[in-house]
Amino acid sequence: MKAEINFKSINKLAIPATVAGIAEPLLSITDTAIVGNIPVDGLESLAAAGIVGSFLSMLIWILGQTRSAISAIISQYLGAGRIEEVKTLPAQAIFLNIGLSILVLLSTIFIVEDIFKLLNATGKILQYCVSYYSIRVWGFPLTLFVFAVMGIFRGLQNTYYPMLIAIVGAVLNVVLDFIFVYGIEGVLEPMYLEGAAWASLLAQGVMAIIAFVLLITKTNINLRLQLPVHNELGRLVIMSLNLFVRALALNTALILAVREATELGPKYIGAHTIAVNIWLFSAFFIDGYAAAGNIMGGRLLGAKDYDGLWLLAKKILKYGLLVSVALVAAGFLFYKPIGLIFSKETVVLHAFYAVFFIVILGLPMNTVAFIFDGIFKGMGEMKYLRNTLLAATFLGFVPVLFFGIYMNWGLYGIWIAFTVWMAIRGGALVVKFIRKFRPLLKNP
Repeated sequence: MKAEINFKSINKLAIPATVAGIAEPLLSITDTAIVGNIPVDGLESLAAAGIVGSFLSMLIWILGQTRSAISAIISQYLGAGRIEEVKTLPAQAIFLNIGLSILVLLSTIFIVEDIFKLLNATGKILQYCVSYYSIRVWGFPLTLFVFAVMGIFRGLQNTYYPMLIAIVGAVLNVVLDFIFVYGIEGVLEPMYLEGAAWASLLAQGVMAIIAFVLLITKTNINLRLQLPVHNELGRLVIMSLNLFVRALALNTALILAVREATELGPKYIGAHTIAVNIWLFSAFFIDGYAAAGNIMGGRLLGAKDYDGLWLLAKKILKYGLLVSVALVAAGFLFYKPIGLIFSKETVVLHAFYAVFFIVILGLPMNTVAFIFDGIFKGMGEMKYLRNTLLAATFLGFVPVLFFGIYMNWGLYGIWIAFTVWMAIRGGALVVKFIRKFRPLLKNP
């Protein structure tokens, strides 16, 4: 059956995917906003939450890549009318993913202090990093399980259930944050930063339970591990490894940025933490259309509908750019109030406001990169995505970052490096897509 490509069909996937996509950054952004207003050591707590959040995001993005790989394979088989042939693959992929996550968890939990020392955390900030991470890290396997289940649903062209999971997790996290961080008079003592960590962990646990129940009750997929190993598991592993390397390059940029911001001092890492969380939030907000491109792109490729794939790219790019322009307008309209949500520290806000305009102006360019990134993932073009990110990071971001350090640009240098990074990522994907699919069009 030929897939419909119109405003309704795209937004039926994109809008729920947007809500689902912002779940993880919303967990972090909630922690940042609440932690930044802690009455005791708020500045140090904010800095620690930013450093740990960046490191955890790195781990999740690196090992969470099977979500995109399994979504691509399932959607391609669905488009080719052969979905029954991959029924045993999801369980094998999930077990592989969770096994790796437990291995990483156990390998980091005993060297926590050394990890954050490498990120230039010292004194009270280092102490808070260790306590915060030691709680939040146990949610790592839970998050990866949820990601894998969301990938399965996406491959089946369903973003509604991932949205439900995300809404419950985000709302629960906000409620628990207020309870655990600030306490309840006469009932529960304030737990401050550790309270934020427990809130996130419990929210991730509930999301994992809901994901498990929905997968068992709403699909025909069996989570019982069955042998022999599916013949597509090898392709899934190769795709995941390419995305693994890509995620390493991506997080090299993010971690270097955190390291340099930390080196500048507490007020700067606080400002950078706020900027990064807003950047990630807007990225995942825009990423709803990238998810639609991922989901529909794989199905169209499986059906060999290249004209449909070309039309999909044009329509999704247009809708995504409209959203990004709205976000730009909102950013400038609420420039000062946005900062006040996260901190009342004058020194932090001054540093944040100085670079926030760079974050806002880069949103349309980010949209191009994210949307084509999603389409390429759906098509299984993981090798090219890997090479693009490696080039953008080590030929773009890193040289500009260190040039900015040499020139004493401070936070400006970090965010100019991010801008160059995204320009290379988006430009390379657009050129590749045009060169590959324009010649295949029946109606160019």
